[in-house]
Amino acid sequence: MSRSICNDRGASLLEVVIAIFLTAVGIMAIISLQPSAWRTTARADYLGRAAGILHKTMQEAEARIMNPCNTVTLGQTTTTVTVSNQAGVAGDASYTVATTIAQDGMNARAFVVTVTVTWPPLNNTGITESMTVTRQETHRYPTGCADA
Repeated sequence: MSRSICNDRGASLLEVVIAIFLTAVGIMAIISLQPSAWRTTARADYLGRAAGILHKTMQEAEARIMNPCNTVTLGQTTTTVTVSNQAGVAGDASYTVATTIAQDGMNARAFVVTVTVTWPPLNNTGITESMTVTRQETHRYPTGCADA
């Protein structure tokens, strides 16, 4: 009878303990990343909603100013917007929207619109955007109205 060279004894207890230890260390490393992932996701959610509010506010101001029939009120207005991701759920995030409209130099038909969206107490700096808007005859509505 010849003796076999291979060892059929299987894994030793020490090898099993090392494998369990390495698996536990890997799982703990992944779990430790979870809180920072949640913070990043929440920040992206708030920022995305704020960008949508900013864009909508800018479009509304632009449309209102471009129509020569509308009166343009110079100065700053501040409103609070509450939004939610889910239908039927009362807003879960409140934003403060500050809109400033100023004359663009000496041009009576040009205005600078600046919108700042913040979401206190999480972010008091927020995001800001500005644009210059001019009155446009092609946007006169209703047709034949007097200049405001």
